[in-house]
Amino acid sequence: MEKVQKNSFESKKMRMSTKNKILSVLITAFFTVLGILVVFPFVTMVLASFRPGQELIRYGLSIKLNFGEMTFNNYTYLFSGVHSYFMWFRNSMVLTIVSVTLTLIICYFVAYGLTMYNYRFKNLLFFLVIATMMVPFEILMLPLYQEMIDLKLINTTAGVILPGLCGASTIFFFRQYMSGLPGELLDAGRIDGATEYGICVRIMLPITKPAFAAMAILTGMGAWNSMLWPLLVYRDADKFTLPIGLNTLLTPYGNNYDLLIAGSCFAILPIFILFLCFQNYFIDGMTAGAVKG
Repeated sequence: MEKVQKNSFESKKMRMSTKNKILSVLITAFFTVLGILVVFPFVTMVLASFRPGQELIRYGLSIKLNFGEMTFNNYTYLFSGVHSYFMWFRNSMVLTIVSVTLTLIICYFVAYGLTMYNYRFKNLLFFLVIATMMVPFEILMLPLYQEMIDLKLINTTAGVILPGLCGASTIFFFRQYMSGLPGELLDAGRIDGATEYGICVRIMLPITKPAFAAMAILTGMGAWNSMLWPLLVYRDADKFTLPIGLNTLLTPYGNNYDLLIAGSCFAILPIFILFLCFQNYFIDGMTAGAVKG
């Protein structure tokens, strides 16, 4: 009897092992195909950046390798100084760094106040913050533009940065993340004699590093790729950001698609490097923020 049960158990275990192996192979195959589909446009763009503009217009984008046609002339011409590419790049870098830093700091303190303290109308205030997410930017664009005129911030970096400093989605993410943290940390800090500011900065802030990393990547992508609002605010060409500058390459007198694609490839690098540096924190932060609260 025991031998029969043992054989049955081993047979069942073997079937389960076979199912797990098949499932693992299917999952691996699925994500491999998904990865190829995701990487394919990027590879196509990189290959196109080494092709002459005439070939791009004639044949379009493809992964066809023709080493006889591939050249570095697009990058040489783009970086030669004829175009202000490095100036656009520097402007975008400054705008992104300042925007991300101030946005994360302000949104963290707002979310901290909405999460860690109990007071009247707290939920109402949080609802009003979330309600702003339902208002499209196109509706707010003209009032914000008039406000920048009244504040004399047109054609300034402050005029580009200020309207987006307190992002509702960033506040929501921080609040969801912090709502899963134990409230006893605050009591322990108060017992040890820490001030409210000390608890916020020295105790709670280090714990929220994954949330900061996740929001740094998402906020950085938004600031780096932003085009419409900087285009409205800036007037001088020497203040143009990278998306605006690359758009100036397309004119009624000539469509420099080869330069546009080469510049776009180089413009991806900062966001790619940012993600590589914070990818572990990003995954932890997105996972935790999705299930907390």
